[in-house]
Amino acid sequence: MARARTKKKKPEDFIPRSASESMRNKKREKLGFLVRMNIRQMIMIPLAVFIIAALILAVHFPTLGIDLRGGVVVTAQGIDANPDALAKYVSGELGVQVRVESFSGINQRGVRIYAPVGTDPTAIIKVMRARYPNAEYTHSEVQPTFGKIAQQQGIKAIVFAFIGMAVVVFLFFRNPVSASAIVFSAFSDMTIALALMSVVGIQLTTATIAALLMLIGYTVDSNILLTTRLLRRKEDTVEEAYLSAVSTGFTMSTTTLGALIVLLAISTSQVIDSIAIVLIFGLLADFMNTWVFNAGVLRWYILRKGAGRVKK
Repeated sequence: MARARTKKKKPEDFIPRSASESMRNKKREKLGFLVRMNIRQMIMIPLAVFIIAALILAVHFPTLGIDLRGGVVVTAQGIDANPDALAKYVSGELGVQVRVESFSGINQRGVRIYAPVGTDPTAIIKVMRARYPNAEYTHSEVQPTFGKIAQQQGIKAIVFAFIGMAVVVFLFFRNPVSASAIVFSAFSDMTIALALMSVVGIQLTTATIAALLMLIGYTVDSNILLTTRLLRRKEDTVEEAYLSAVSTGFTMSTTTLGALIVLLAISTSQVIDSIAIVLIFGLLADFMNTWVFNAGVLRWYILRKGAGRVKK
Protein backbone atom coordinates (compact mmCIF):
# COMPACT_ATOMS: atom_id res chain seq x y z
CA MET A 1 0.00 0.00 0.00
CA ALA A 2 1.44 3.36 -1.08
CA ARG A 3 2.32 5.85 1.61
CA ALA A 4 0.34 9.04 1.76
CA ARG A 5 2.47 12.04 0.89
CA THR A 6 2.84 14.63 3.63
CA LYS A 7 2.74 18.25 2.62
CA LYS A 8 6.01 20.06 3.25
CA LYS A 9 5.53 22.76 5.84
CA LYS A 10 6.62 26.32 5.23
CA PRO A 11 8.38 28.40 7.94
CA GLU A 12 5.25 30.46 8.51
CA ASP A 13 3.26 27.27 9.20
CA PHE A 14 5.12 26.88 12.49
CA ILE A 15 3.87 30.32 13.63
CA PRO A 16 0.37 30.25 15.09
CA ARG A 17 -2.09 31.79 12.63
CA SER A 18 -3.32 34.29 15.20
CA ALA A 19 0.25 35.43 16.01
CA SER A 20 1.14 35.69 12.31
CA GLU A 21 -1.94 37.75 11.55
CA SER A 22 -1.30 39.95 14.60
CA MET A 23 2.27 40.70 13.42
CA ARG A 24 1.02 41.50 9.92
CA ASN A 25 -1.70 43.77 11.23
CA LYS A 26 0.71 45.66 13.50
CA LYS A 27 3.06 46.29 10.58
CA ARG A 28 0.19 47.52 8.42
CA GLU A 29 -1.03 49.83 11.18
CA LYS A 30 2.42 51.45 11.39
CA LEU A 31 2.52 51.95 7.61
CA GLY A 32 -1.13 53.00 7.38
CA PHE A 33 -0.20 56.71 7.32
CA LEU A 34 1.09 56.20 3.77
CA VAL A 35 -2.33 55.02 2.62
CA ARG A 36 -4.00 58.01 4.27
CA MET A 37 -1.76 60.52 2.48
CA ASN A 38 -3.36 62.80 -0.09
CA ILE A 39 -2.40 61.86 -3.67
CA ARG A 40 -1.20 65.40 -4.40
CA GLN A 41 1.05 65.34 -1.32
CA MET A 42 2.47 61.96 -2.34
CA ILE A 43 3.56 63.41 -5.68
CA MET A 44 4.55 66.96 -4.72
CA ILE A 45 6.68 66.26 -1.63
CA PRO A 46 9.17 63.93 -3.41
CA LEU A 47 9.26 66.36 -6.36
CA ALA A 48 10.18 69.18 -3.98
CA VAL A 49 12.97 67.07 -2.45
CA PHE A 50 14.24 66.24 -5.96
CA ILE A 51 14.30 69.93 -6.94
CA ILE A 52 16.23 70.84 -3.75
CA ALA A 53 18.75 68.05 -4.47
CA ALA A 54 19.15 69.27 -8.06
CA LEU A 55 19.78 72.84 -6.83
CA ILE A 56 22.44 71.57 -4.40
CA LEU A 57 24.20 69.78 -7.26
CA ALA A 58 23.97 72.89 -9.45
CA VAL A 59 25.69 74.94 -6.73
CA HIS A 60 28.17 72.35 -5.46
CA PHE A 61 28.74 69.05 -7.27
CA PRO A 62 30.67 66.35 -5.34
CA THR A 63 34.44 66.68 -5.60
CA LEU A 64 36.03 64.27 -8.06
CA GLY A 65 38.42 61.72 -6.60
CA ILE A 66 41.99 61.31 -7.77
CA ASP A 67 41.06 58.34 -9.95
CA LEU A 68 38.75 60.68 -11.95
CA ARG A 69 40.82 63.88 -12.03
CA GLY A 70 44.40 62.71 -11.52
CA GLY A 71 46.80 63.29 -8.64
CA VAL A 72 49.28 61.70 -6.25
CA VAL A 73 48.66 59.23 -3.45
CA VAL A 74 51.26 58.47 -0.78
CA THR A 75 50.54 55.57 1.57
CA ALA A 76 52.31 55.38 4.93
CA GLN A 77 51.90 52.17 6.94
CA GLY A 78 52.64 51.97 10.64
CA ILE A 79 51.29 55.41 11.53
CA ASP A 80 48.47 56.22 13.93
CA ALA A 81 47.85 59.95 13.53
CA ASN A 82 44.98 62.41 13.42
CA PRO A 83 44.20 62.96 9.68
CA ASP A 84 43.25 66.64 10.03
CA ALA A 85 46.34 67.54 12.06
CA LEU A 86 48.60 65.59 9.68
CA ALA A 87 47.05 67.26 6.61
CA LYS A 88 47.68 70.68 8.16
CA TYR A 89 51.31 69.74 8.90
CA VAL A 90 52.08 68.37 5.41
CA SER A 91 50.28 71.23 3.64
CA GLY A 92 52.26 73.77 5.66
CA GLU A 93 55.58 72.10 4.87
CA LEU A 94 54.92 71.66 1.15
CA GLY A 95 52.86 74.76 0.44
CA VAL A 96 50.32 72.51 -1.32
CA GLN A 97 46.86 71.63 -0.03
CA VAL A 98 46.62 67.89 0.68
CA ARG A 99 43.93 65.59 2.07
CA VAL A 100 44.69 62.80 4.55
CA GLU A 101 42.58 59.79 5.49
CA SER A 102 43.44 57.02 7.94
CA PHE A 103 42.92 53.30 7.45
CA SER A 104 43.30 50.22 9.60
CA GLY A 105 43.45 46.49 9.03
CA ILE A 106 44.61 43.33 10.70
CA ASN A 107 47.62 44.34 12.84
CA GLN A 108 48.27 47.46 10.78
CA ARG A 109 47.33 51.10 10.71
CA GLY A 110 48.30 53.88 8.38
CA VAL A 111 47.36 56.99 6.40
CA ARG A 112 46.92 57.95 2.78
CA ILE A 113 47.90 61.42 1.61
CA TYR A 114 46.19 62.78 -1.51
CA ALA A 115 47.89 65.64 -3.34
CA PRO A 116 47.09 67.53 -6.60
CA VAL A 117 48.56 66.71 -10.00
CA GLY A 118 52.18 67.76 -10.35
CA THR A 119 53.10 67.30 -6.67
CA ASP A 120 56.36 65.43 -6.18
CA PRO A 121 55.59 62.27 -4.14
CA THR A 122 59.19 62.05 -2.92
CA ALA A 123 58.80 65.51 -1.35
CA ILE A 124 55.75 64.27 0.58
CA ILE A 125 57.64 61.19 1.74
CA LYS A 126 60.60 63.36 2.82
CA VAL A 127 58.30 65.56 4.94
CA MET A 128 56.66 62.47 6.45
CA ARG A 129 59.98 60.76 7.25
CA ALA A 130 61.04 63.77 9.28
CA ARG A 131 58.19 63.00 11.72
CA TYR A 132 57.63 59.26 11.16
CA PRO A 133 61.01 57.71 10.22
CA ASN A 134 59.96 54.12 10.93
CA ALA A 135 56.91 54.05 8.67
CA GLU A 136 56.80 52.22 5.32
CA TYR A 137 56.04 54.46 2.34
CA THR A 138 54.66 53.75 -1.13
CA HIS A 139 53.24 56.10 -3.72
CA SER A 140 51.22 56.08 -6.93
CA GLU A 141 50.23 58.70 -9.46
CA VAL A 142 47.20 59.06 -11.76
CA GLN A 143 47.69 61.27 -14.80
CA PRO A 144 44.85 63.68 -15.75
CA THR A 145 44.48 61.88 -19.08
CA PHE A 146 43.62 58.59 -17.38
CA GLY A 147 41.31 60.42 -15.00
CA LYS A 148 39.45 61.91 -17.98
CA ILE A 149 39.08 58.45 -19.52
CA ALA A 150 37.70 57.10 -16.23
CA GLN A 151 35.19 59.99 -16.14
CA GLN A 152 33.99 59.23 -19.66
CA GLN A 153 33.66 55.53 -18.92
CA GLY A 154 31.69 56.23 -15.74
CA ILE A 155 29.29 58.55 -17.58
CA LYS A 156 28.81 55.98 -20.36
CA ALA A 157 28.11 53.23 -17.82
CA ILE A 158 25.39 55.31 -16.12
CA VAL A 159 23.80 56.43 -19.41
CA PHE A 160 23.74 52.91 -20.90
CA ALA A 161 22.41 51.46 -17.63
CA PHE A 162 19.56 53.99 -17.65
CA ILE A 163 18.74 53.35 -21.30
CA GLY A 164 18.75 49.56 -20.79
CA MET A 165 16.61 49.84 -17.66
CA ALA A 166 14.12 52.18 -19.35
CA VAL A 167 13.75 49.91 -22.41
CA VAL A 168 13.12 46.83 -20.27
CA VAL A 169 10.60 48.65 -18.07
CA PHE A 170 8.66 50.05 -21.05
CA LEU A 171 8.59 46.64 -22.76
CA PHE A 172 7.46 44.92 -19.56
CA PHE A 173 4.61 47.26 -18.59
CA ARG A 174 3.78 48.85 -21.99
CA ASN A 175 2.37 51.75 -20.00
CA PRO A 176 4.03 55.18 -20.37
CA VAL A 177 2.75 56.47 -17.01
CA SER A 178 4.01 53.64 -14.80
CA ALA A 179 7.23 53.19 -16.81
CA SER A 180 8.04 56.92 -16.68
CA ALA A 181 7.44 56.95 -12.91
CA ILE A 182 9.92 54.08 -12.46
CA VAL A 183 12.58 55.79 -14.60
CA PHE A 184 12.10 59.09 -12.76
CA SER A 185 12.34 57.32 -9.38
CA ALA A 186 15.72 55.84 -10.36
CA PHE A 187 16.96 59.23 -11.58
CA SER A 188 15.73 60.94 -8.42
CA ASP A 189 17.42 58.33 -6.20
CA MET A 190 20.77 59.02 -7.85
CA THR A 191 20.27 62.81 -7.77
CA ILE A 192 19.45 62.80 -4.04
CA ALA A 193 22.35 60.45 -3.28
CA LEU A 194 24.75 62.73 -5.18
CA ALA A 195 23.42 65.80 -3.37
CA LEU A 196 23.92 64.15 0.02
CA MET A 197 27.43 63.12 -1.04
CA SER A 198 28.14 66.78 -1.76
CA VAL A 199 26.73 67.85 1.62
CA VAL A 200 28.74 65.35 3.72
CA GLY A 201 31.90 65.63 1.59
CA ILE A 202 32.10 62.19 -0.05
CA GLN A 203 34.09 62.30 -3.27
CA LEU A 204 32.84 60.96 -6.58
CA THR A 205 35.14 58.08 -7.50
CA THR A 206 34.93 54.91 -9.59
CA ALA A 207 33.78 53.10 -6.43
CA THR A 208 30.94 55.52 -5.68
CA ILE A 209 29.91 55.45 -9.36
CA ALA A 210 29.58 51.67 -8.98
CA ALA A 211 27.39 52.26 -5.89
CA LEU A 212 25.17 54.63 -7.89
CA LEU A 213 24.79 51.97 -10.58
CA MET A 214 23.71 49.47 -7.90
CA LEU A 215 20.90 51.85 -6.97
CA ILE A 216 19.40 51.50 -10.45
CA GLY A 217 18.88 47.78 -9.94
CA TYR A 218 17.45 48.20 -6.46
CA THR A 219 15.11 50.99 -7.58
CA VAL A 220 13.74 48.94 -10.46
CA ASP A 221 13.25 45.96 -8.15
CA SER A 222 11.12 47.82 -5.60
CA ASN A 223 9.22 49.84 -8.21
CA ILE A 224 8.32 46.76 -10.24
CA LEU A 225 7.01 45.13 -7.05
CA LEU A 226 4.77 48.14 -6.36
CA THR A 227 3.60 48.61 -9.96
CA THR A 228 2.79 44.93 -10.45
CA ARG A 229 0.85 44.75 -7.18
CA LEU A 230 -1.27 47.80 -8.02
CA LEU A 231 -1.91 47.31 -11.74
CA ARG A 232 -2.42 43.55 -11.54
CA ARG A 233 -3.81 43.39 -8.05
CA LYS A 234 -5.80 40.51 -6.59
CA GLU A 235 -7.05 42.52 -3.61
CA ASP A 236 -10.46 44.20 -3.63
CA THR A 237 -9.17 47.77 -3.38
CA VAL A 238 -6.08 49.69 -4.39
CA GLU A 239 -5.46 50.57 -0.72
CA GLU A 240 -5.24 46.91 0.25
CA ALA A 241 -2.90 46.13 -2.64
CA TYR A 242 -0.71 49.13 -1.80
CA LEU A 243 -0.55 48.22 1.88
CA SER A 244 0.45 44.67 1.00
CA ALA A 245 3.18 45.91 -1.36
CA VAL A 246 4.58 48.54 1.02
CA SER A 247 4.68 46.00 3.85
CA THR A 248 6.86 43.71 1.73
CA GLY A 249 8.96 46.60 0.44
CA PHE A 250 9.53 47.99 3.92
CA THR A 251 10.90 44.61 5.01
CA MET A 252 13.21 44.51 1.97
CA SER A 253 14.50 48.04 2.60
CA THR A 254 15.09 47.64 6.34
CA THR A 255 16.97 44.35 5.96
CA THR A 256 19.22 45.86 3.26
CA LEU A 257 19.80 49.01 5.32
CA GLY A 258 20.64 46.87 8.35
CA ALA A 259 23.26 44.95 6.36
CA LEU A 260 24.80 48.19 5.06
CA ILE A 261 24.93 49.75 8.54
CA VAL A 262 26.72 46.67 9.89
CA LEU A 263 29.13 46.80 6.94
CA LEU A 264 29.80 50.47 7.65
CA ALA A 265 30.38 49.76 11.35
CA ILE A 266 32.94 46.95 10.86
CA SER A 267 34.66 48.23 7.72
CA THR A 268 38.23 49.52 7.91
CA SER A 269 38.38 50.58 4.25
CA GLN A 270 37.54 54.09 3.11
CA VAL A 271 36.34 52.74 -0.24
CA ILE A 272 33.88 50.32 1.37
CA ASP A 273 32.72 53.05 3.75
CA SER A 274 31.97 55.37 0.82
CA ILE A 275 30.08 52.66 -1.08
CA ALA A 276 28.01 51.78 2.00
CA ILE A 277 27.15 55.43 2.73
CA VAL A 278 26.12 56.14 -0.87
CA LEU A 279 23.90 53.04 -0.90
CA ILE A 280 22.30 54.07 2.40
CA PHE A 281 21.55 57.53 0.96
CA GLY A 282 20.09 55.97 -2.17
CA LEU A 283 17.95 53.42 -0.32
CA LEU A 284 16.46 56.10 1.93
CA ALA A 285 15.66 58.17 -1.17
CA ASP A 286 14.24 55.08 -2.86
CA PHE A 287 11.78 54.48 -0.04
CA MET A 288 10.36 57.97 -0.61
CA ASN A 289 10.40 57.83 -4.40
CA THR A 290 8.96 54.33 -4.67
CA TRP A 291 6.44 54.09 -1.86
CA VAL A 292 5.34 57.74 -1.88
CA PHE A 293 5.95 59.32 -5.32
CA ASN A 294 5.45 56.28 -7.57
CA ALA A 295 2.55 55.07 -5.42
CA GLY A 296 0.92 58.49 -5.72
CA VAL A 297 1.32 58.49 -9.50
CA LEU A 298 -0.14 54.98 -9.78
CA ARG A 299 -3.07 55.80 -7.50
CA TRP A 300 -3.79 58.92 -9.56
CA TYR A 301 -3.57 56.88 -12.78
CA ILE A 302 -5.88 54.13 -11.50
CA LEU A 303 -8.36 56.72 -10.22
CA ARG A 304 -8.33 58.51 -13.56
CA LYS A 305 -8.88 55.26 -15.44
CA GLY A 306 -11.62 54.24 -13.04
CA ALA A 307 -9.84 50.93 -12.49
CA GLY A 308 -10.15 50.99 -8.73
CA ARG A 309 -11.53 52.74 -5.69
CA VAL A 310 -8.93 55.22 -4.36
CA LYS A 311 -9.22 57.62 -1.45
CA LYS A 312 -8.81 61.24 -2.51
